[in-house]
Amino acid sequence: MSWISALADLQQQGEACVLVTIIEERGSTPRNAGSKMVVTAERIFETIGGGHLEYKAMEMAREMLATRSQDTRLERFSLGASLGQCCGGATVLLFEPMGQPQAQIAVFGAGHVGRALVPLLASLPCKVRWIDSRENEFPEHIPAGAQKIVGDEVVDEVENMPPGSYYIVMTHNHQLDLELTAAILKRGDFAYYGLIGSKTKRVKFEHRLRERGFEETLMARMRCPMGLAEVKGKLPVEIAVSIAGEVIATYNASFGQDVKKGESSVAKLLPASRRS
Repeated sequence: MSWISALADLQQQGEACVLVTIIEERGSTPRNAGSKMVVTAERIFETIGGGHLEYKAMEMAREMLATRSQDTRLERFSLGASLGQCCGGATVLLFEPMGQPQAQIAVFGAGHVGRALVPLLASLPCKVRWIDSRENEFPEHIPAGAQKIVGDEVVDEVENMPPGSYYIVMTHNHQLDLELTAAILKRGDFAYYGLIGSKTKRVKFEHRLRERGFEETLMARMRCPMGLAEVKGKLPVEIAVSIAGEVIATYNASFGQDVKKGESSVAKLLPASRRS
């Protein structure tokens, strides 16, 4: 795949990357100026010549991705013994971050809270799959950044999410909530799992999950009740803001940002009449 096609696909998928370009060459180098390579957290597309130079470029690019750096960066490399290259020349690389890491979120349930929550999540650096078996529960307009999924086998959608995803369960049926919980915990590779409900609901679910063999340490990662305790209120929009705030705090912590920034962003999600 060409670097141009790779960038287009990654943008469509909401996956962050770094574009690495040779902008200067002196002496003997493995590739000419203008050669490009696209680096993601797990893949590369195209090449700038291979060898240790390419390895070091990948390492630097992935460090930028891990720290969510949005600053361009120039690095000069001498292609000698220190890099294990025998060319003897020198090259300058330009590192350009493209896009932001996006949280992949599955929201199960298109009820009142779901309809208040999804527009908030879709306005953040998130890619949302909004899932329910009831077509008529969805609003006519689905926010950009959210994908509506309608189907009878709702639990199967858990397997369609990538590792490190966020799961929010708020369906109309307690048994369905339990089955979704079991499927999510069984995967165990989630960055966040929130279940709507009270402390009483949590105790009941933990009892039934314990009977199925789930360990305490795994169940402890489940957020129920979910949402920031500092955000009070029982209106759907208030509950939605509380949940969105917790999601912000989680992905900011995951991507190396200050959690307090995520919590302070909650106020921006509230309608002006509800800010204090």
